[in-house]
Amino acid sequence: MERMIAVCGIDCAACEAYLATQADDESAKERVAAKWRKDYNAPNIDAAYVTCDGCLAFDGRLGGHCPECEIRACGVGRGLPNCAHCPDYNTCDKLAGFISFVPHVKATLDEIRELLDD
Repeated sequence: MERMIAVCGIDCAACEAYLATQADDESAKERVAAKWRKDYNAPNIDAAYVTCDGCLAFDGRLGGHCPECEIRACGVGRGLPNCAHCPDYNTCDKLAGFISFVPHVKATLDEIRELLDD
């Protein structure tokens, strides 16, 4: 499966919400929503919130958090495919906060950054 790395480093192509949306599977989206309500202590998450075509999509459906995501807004505003391409990568407080919440994205972004340096 080809990766589709979001601005923040999440691999959209491996995201359960993205996969359920692309499969047009409403019951899978309901399961994702139920899981996320529990995992993120967010009782308002529903199937519409997890409906997502990936945060890099501009004409597609954005997941519930994407329209308000400061990291996405920053990357899009700077014209960057993801944070690994940013000159402020190592000093960004927004990204550091997100990485503390979703630590596996750091490895993805570091890998991309290393390839940029080659």
